[in-house]
Amino acid sequence: MKVILLQNVDGLGKKFEVKEVKDGYVRNFLFPKNLAKPATKEALEWLSIQKEIETKKSEDDLKKSQEMASTLDGLEVIISVRVGDQNQLFESVNAQKISEKMKEMGYDIEKNQIQLKEPIKELGEYKCMISFPHKLESEITVIVAGKENGEEDGE
Repeated sequence: MKVILLQNVDGLGKKFEVKEVKDGYVRNFLFPKNLAKPATKEALEWLSIQKEIETKKSEDDLKKSQEMASTLDGLEVIISVRVGDQNQLFESVNAQKISEKMKEMGYDIEKNQIQLKEPIKELGEYKCMISFPHKLESEITVIVAGKENGEEDGE
């Protein structure tokens, strides 16, 4: 029986592919779990419309990712942390802190997008990569600056 997959199915295919599948597998597994629908003439027309929508959405996502990547490339993110008498940090700077600072600056970057080998534990400038969908990346500079114990957190 020919079916259109409505979701990715391990060992069978990806979403919106048309596959020839045994009747028993279709009746007992694919249909009950809403993983596929019969490949009728109407369903194939629906499929072509869905593919156009997916293509348009993918193009829009790529465009947004490219714009964000080019905007962030070369950006400097300054993070102030408390330091002791000999400039030792009281806290390390990790991807979470960088993400929070970037959100304060108006950039919606999640911590899992920030590629940081290990938390930053010293003052200075550090290069850091931000990854985006479609295998795009931007390089930013994270500047870790110290603040005295008496200074407020809100720079």
